[in-house]
Order: sequence, then structure tokens, then C-alpha cells
Amino acid sequence: MMSIDAEAIADRRRLRRKLSFWRVAGLAGLIAAVAALGYAAADRAGYGGVQDQIARISVGGLITGNQRLADLMERVRESRSVSGVVISINSPGGTTTGSEELYRNIRRLAERKPVVAFVDGTAASGGYITAIASDYIVARETALVGSVGVLIQFPDLSGLLGQVGVKVEEVKSSPLKAEPSPFKPTSPEARAALQQVVNDTYDWFKTLVRERRRLNEAELESASTGQVFSGRQSVPMKLVDRIGSERDAIAWLEQEKGVRRNLPVRDWKPRSDSDFSVFAMAAMGADLLGFEGAADTLRRTAANARAVQLDGLLAVWQPLEK
Repeated sequence: MMSIDAEAIADRRRLRRKLSFWRVAGLAGLIAAVAALGYAAADRAGYGGVQDQIARISVGGLITGNQRLADLMERVRESRSVSGVVISINSPGGTTTGSEELYRNIRRLAERKPVVAFVDGTAASGGYITAIASDYIVARETALVGSVGVLIQFPDLSGLLGQVGVKVEEVKSSPLKAEPSPFKPTSPEARAALQQVVNDTYDWFKTLVRERRRLNEAELESASTGQVFSGRQSVPMKLVDRIGSERDAIAWLEQEKGVRRNLPVRDWKPRSDSDFSVFAMAAMGADLLGFEGAADTLRRTAANARAVQLDGLLAVWQPLEK
């Protein structure tokens, strides 16, 4: 009876050793698979890929403050594999603060990499600020370019409130506090104060255009009426450098900036929560293999990664729009 128990114990020990071996082997395989997936995803997105390349950064839609885009440009700036950058633009503009942030980030990027802009649709207002941050601008013939100006808009709901019998009372420290207000018509004093802010921001915009596009006062006056121009119109006005395609923008990098010919063009995109799904997959695999501690660590890593990416991504109302 004692020998049977000893044999059973020995069998159990052998089984445990086999299970441990296969658990370790499975976890090692899972880690290798995750690493391979991560490397492949990084290579496809251009996140530190080792192959020499031209990075394409797309700026589309409404421009606002965007920490993820700022982080992306910093990664491109520091990447040894990136020889040049194409900023592909299709944007009607956005907030003044978001446009200023984007402009400064592109200029910082241009300190390290040659940067060319390609207007693939619209580069108006804040979109045009994005374009002039580059060292050269190529636009399609039918692209929309310009709209050099500043706008502030706000609703006046006082008539509607009067119809429904609602009156908004207020007590404030000075007459211009919280102006303009949607609950009453704008006073002449408030309108004058807003006009000063608009004029000051307009001067800032025009200064950027004059300096970046090397315009004289007459040329700047023609370009700063607030209207948009076609790509064809924009060349003689010096708002863009030439008509063409993205291939022409890349040719400028090759001919004028010494970028090696025929490099692949890779899309670089801001990181998102999905970039860290590999950690969640690894956590599930560790759970199945019985490594609860490793699974918890992987889940915390994924959560922390998402928190870091979300930090600083703010959507703040900004009345000054271009």
C-alpha cells in the first residue's frame, strides 16, 4: 500500500513538472508572438521601423489641440529611419490655439527633418497655417488654399428666451466679464473688445504668412482678404510653390534636400488605445496558462499605457476660429 502511494506521488510530481514545462513554453511562445505582432504593427505604422523611409503625416478635418499628434511628430523627429516628411493636408481650419500648436510642432520637426506640405484637397485658415509651417508647398490644381483671416461666432438667444418667458439674471464684477453672452444682445463695448482680440490674432496670422511666404505688403494684402483660392491661383500669389501631386512633393525632398530616391512612403499615425491590445491578448493567454500574476501585470501595463495616451488630449471650447 505504501509503494502504491509513493508511485502515485511520483507520477503526480512528473505530471506537475510536465505541466510547468508546457506552461513556461506556452508563455514564452505567447510573448514571442506578441513581440512579433508588436514589431509588425510598429513597422507598418512607422513607429521606429528600421527601414529608411519618408514619413507621411496626415492632417485632416477640424484642427484642435491634439497631444497625440504632438507626440507623433516628436517620434518622427527622433526616428533614425525617417529621411524626410510629407505633411498631407485636407483641412478647413480650426481653433487658433490648435493651429498655433500644430504650426510650432511642425517647425520643431523641420529642425531635424526636411518637411514638405502636400495640399490634397483643402488648406484653409488653420489648414493653411499648417501648410506654411513646412519648407515647401505643393497643391493640386483644384485644391482650396488660403482663407487668411480670423472669425469669432456666438449665438444670440435672447429673442428665443423672451418668447418662452425666460429671463437670465446675472451679477458680475465688471461690464465685460463673460462677454459675449448668448442670453442678451452684445453691447457696443463688448463687441469692440472682441474686435480687438480678432484684430490682434489676425495680425499674428498675417505675420506668419508674410514671413513664411516672403510676401511684400501688396502681396500680403491681396492674400489676406479672407477668401480661398484655387491651387492654380495660389502659385502666382506665392501662397504655394507649385502645382502637382504627392510624387512632386517627394521629388522636391529628393532634389533639394538630398533625400535618397525611391524610399518607401510610410503613414505615421497617432497612437490609440488599440495599439495596446496586444497586452490584453497576452493577459488572456497568461490567464489560460495559469499565470495569474503575469496576467495581472499585463493588464496593468495595458491600462497604464491607455492612461498615458489619453493624458493631455483636451477638447476645450475656443471661440476664435479660422
